[in-house]
Amino acid sequence: MTQVVLWLIAFGAILFFTFKRWDSVSPALDRVLPSLLKSRGDNRTLWGLSLAILGATVLVRPVDILLTVVLAVIIGLVGWKLASWAMNKVDLH
Repeated sequence: MTQVVLWLIAFGAILFFTFKRWDSVSPALDRVLPSLLKSRGDNRTLWGLSLAILGATVLVRPVDILLTVVLAVIIGLVGWKLASWAMNKVDLH
């Protein structure tokens, strides 16, 4: 129950400050994201909710997020190696 309350408090605070400081958050997002995902000042609600959910989860359950990132990186590396191995085996001529 305590984790839920802490998560809700963190979610509300991050969402509030994201909306309040959107003029400085939007350019920061645009610098980090690829061109397809850039906000360009639009989608304040979508990006605010996304940042609030991710931020609250990272604050309350950082180990779970870290393990998820590590697993995603390992799966990505294995997929990359398998794809490169398969491309070496394919005769493109």
